[in-house]
Amino acid sequence: MANIKSAIKRARQNVKLRQHNASARSMFRTYIKNVLKAVEAGDVEVARTAFAKAQPIIDKAASKGLVHKNKAARIKSRLAARVKAMSA
Repeated sequence: MANIKSAIKRARQNVKLRQHNASARSMFRTYIKNVLKAVEAGDVEVARTAFAKAQPIIDKAASKGLVHKNKAARIKSRLAARVKAMSA
């Protein structure tokens, strides 16, 4: 256990931030899974709406530092390609 006042505070903050990050990461993954499920089900409209909802969540995760911006771009690109392939 930390003895210095600032270290005690940082330990408290880290617990709170870890919980927040876990929640945000879970939401991030859920939105991605929703797109993938719609693609595998073959439902074009649901896939498009799920992708439209997932895009800002992915961008927000990247801007908050939850995932690297290049990983976010890669995920969006791959999801977009799958959704586009359905309608073609």
